[in-house]
Amino acid sequence: MAETLTHFGHSFQKKIIVLLLFNRRFLQTINDILEPEYFDSDADKWLVNCIKKYYVKYKVEPTLEAIKIQVDELSSEVLKKSAVDNLREAFQLREATDLNFVEEKSIEFCKNQTLKTAIMKSVDLLERHDYDGIKTTIDVAMKAGTTKDLGHDYIEGLEDRLTHSTRDVIATGWDIIDEVMDGGLGKGELGVIVAPAGIGKTWCLQRMVSETIKRGNTAIHYTLELNQSYVGLRYDTIFSGIPTGEIKFQQETVKKALEKVKGKLLIKYFPTRSASVQTINAHLKQVELSGFRPDIVIVDYADIMRDISGGKELRHQLGNIYEDLRGLAGEMDIPIWTASQANRSALDEDVIDASKVAEAYSKVMTSDFVVSVSRKIEDKVGNTARFHVIKNRFGIDGVTYPATMNTNIGKIDVHRPSSLSGKETTKKMVNSEDFLKQTLRNKYKDYKSGEEAGEEKTSDKNLTDFG
Repeated sequence: MAETLTHFGHSFQKKIIVLLLFNRRFLQTINDILEPEYFDSDADKWLVNCIKKYYVKYKVEPTLEAIKIQVDELSSEVLKKSAVDNLREAFQLREATDLNFVEEKSIEFCKNQTLKTAIMKSVDLLERHDYDGIKTTIDVAMKAGTTKDLGHDYIEGLEDRLTHSTRDVIATGWDIIDEVMDGGLGKGELGVIVAPAGIGKTWCLQRMVSETIKRGNTAIHYTLELNQSYVGLRYDTIFSGIPTGEIKFQQETVKKALEKVKGKLLIKYFPTRSASVQTINAHLKQVELSGFRPDIVIVDYADIMRDISGGKELRHQLGNIYEDLRGLAGEMDIPIWTASQANRSALDEDVIDASKVAEAYSKVMTSDFVVSVSRKIEDKVGNTARFHVIKNRFGIDGVTYPATMNTNIGKIDVHRPSSLSGKETTKKMVNSEDFLKQTLRNKYKDYKSGEEAGEEKTSDKNLTDFG
């Protein structure tokens, strides 16, 4: 083992960098597997990271001039000098006769460097007696760099195809939505909730996650807008039914409610526009090495992520982000849910369709399942909403479902429509100006009844006093 972990030393690592600089095919093959931390020197780590980022953005290896510009921008003079020296050495080695051998052994290099890192991390786990964590960490490391499935043999795979034809899904917790989705969102799929600002996109995402971890699944919630603690408080509200502002006064009730939660949830905050899909990818790999493997991932929300592909217009940037997010779901083999803004005109719509998705229709095209949430002012007063299936890769779409939605306590329920066409909704939720008026009348009636009751009590008291 010691020999295996040490023979990929200085010379080998330098030749890996040579291949990254001068062999585009190698760079294309190894880019998703090779990580900067596999290299011993800080300068090599910086060079590899520089090459990888350049390739992700421009789909080609960087030129010497491009690297020099980035070297000049380094604030550390020590790192700058080391990077120049290492780069000069790499150029001197570009005619080395054993580069084919280095290329052949590159996957093994990745596996062994990952294993070395896993062994070092396992020391800390051993001190905590976390033997399951050690096993998971080592297992993940052993799988690093392995060749993925080459594809499905259509003729030979008939029996397997018929035997294992069902998707591996995670249910939303809304029975009617799960039915139309054929059970829920599957591994490798991307689901999107579309709504205007302030309607409750995050509440919907959190409600799905709460149902997931209730059943014993694990989840990661990436928040790019609200901080981790506040998102946690909103989960407290969902599980306990206590409004967020009152949680601190009823901590014991919350603790008791959380005792029924069987799964695990990790909440990770990244500032708005700071996190790219690649940032999420790196974090997922990091937590996986620590022994945490999510069954479902929430990105709240994709529209405020950072695009690193260099799109000049916002619609192109958003399209790139959603494509990368869908690719991440496939790479990690997990379902990913996110949210998207609807445009301003959607605020006045009874039902939000694809034309109201802000900036990039490609978001709809990329995703596997898209559902909109519409709430007009009368809906907020009456705690109602409408869920409309915009796109469904595995079932019918164009269906509208009435919903009850009380964001004060995080309670959201989706109900069956009175018709499959979705043209009718229960409780007169569509075009409900009259509904709003009636609601206000009822509230006024309740107020007057209370007022009159108070007057009667006062009169009775006065009569008693004078009698």
